Amino acid sequence: MDTINMQTPYFLLDEEDFVKNTTSFQNALKKYFKKSIIGFSVKTNSFPYLLKIAREQGCYAEVVSYTEYELALLCGFPKNRIIYNGPMKSKGTFIDALENGAIVNIETKREIEWLNSLNASKHYNIGIRLNVDITLISPEDAKHDKDDSRFGFSAENEEFEQALKKIKSISNVTLNGLHIHRTSRTRSINFYRNLVKYSIDIISKYQLSLNYIDIGGGYFGIFDNKPTYNDYCATISEVFENQQSKDLLRKTTIIVEPGNALTASVFDYHTSVIDCKKVGNKVFITTDGTRNDIDPLFQKQDYIKEIIYKEKNNGNITKQIVSGCTCLEFDRLFELTNSPQLNIGDKICYKNVGAYTMCLSPLFIRYIPKVYSKTTKELLREEWGATEYVAQCKM
Repeated sequence: MDTINMQTPYFLLDEEDFVKNTTSFQNALKKYFKKSIIGFSVKTNSFPYLLKIAREQGCYAEVVSYTEYELALLCGFPKNRIIYNGPMKSKGTFIDALENGAIVNIETKREIEWLNSLNASKHYNIGIRLNVDITLISPEDAKHDKDDSRFGFSAENEEFEQALKKIKSISNVTLNGLHIHRTSRTRSINFYRNLVKYSIDIISKYQLSLNYIDIGGGYFGIFDNKPTYNDYCATISEVFENQQSKDLLRKTTIIVEPGNALTASVFDYHTSVIDCKKVGNKVFITTDGTRNDIDPLFQKQDYIKEIIYKEKNNGNITKQIVSGCTCLEFDRLFELTNSPQLNIGDKICYKNVGAYTMCLSPLFIRYIPKVYSKTTKELLREEWGATEYVAQCKM
């Protein structure tokens, strides 16, 4: 597309790709499950325009804090189409969500105590998060030999059972859901097979009567030579068949909470070269983008990228180090070896940067960048500057 009038740095949203991803996952779920819900992971990419599209596509909003709960409401999600997870619920939003039919999964002990503040004349449904230790249930998919988790209540000690007893002691509250989200190193179908097996064992052990099982996120789905949406859904369905749990599957809604699987491919990040200088035998290329915007945890070794040269010079440069615009020495994105020389005005486009990027961009040196629509070419978000920052501060 023509991006000549779009001022770098900016993110470019491909709405059509997002709709395609969402529809593909929904179709896979419908193929294998009688009842299913996609809860769009707001933490993965909380851009309001994207949330609007997710809502229009029939997704629920999966939120993990009172701030995200309020954001989902501002973006038009009805309260009964919100999935409320995580430890950072406020008491007010927790009770509001339950009063209005949201899917709420208990994460902390204080939430169990909050249940006592509900209207005693009404009845409420609640879910609970199960702690998942990958080294225990699927060691081949673990990151290391102690790939445990700080989230959920552990059934390997007394925590889960005690939480169940406290919930059951509240007469107007029914436990009707189990949340089992955990992301593995491999994101393999083997992990989801073992995860669901483990949850079925727990359901059987404690004789839980559930309306839903929330499997969470952590899927590939959109990358070549990786499991597809269909692969994940087929595997989960097979576990219920093999575990002789057809009745459980028939009456239970399967919830998934994809983030990366829906959003990674739908955003590109465009930057321009603003300076080139030689230091020793290296050439340092400075761009107007920053690693903060596409790799805020500084973990990636390289990126899927495209370089657009204004003019390709004859001859290659031995070593070019492409860097960002901040004053951090380690704001270095990648190296080019024996490649055409980059010059001021050349463009670099980073692909598949829609997950855990925009929502983690810091207000550091250069504030959050513009966002454009690939479909309409309109500006969806203006760049933040000093004016936007100061407007939220007391002077």
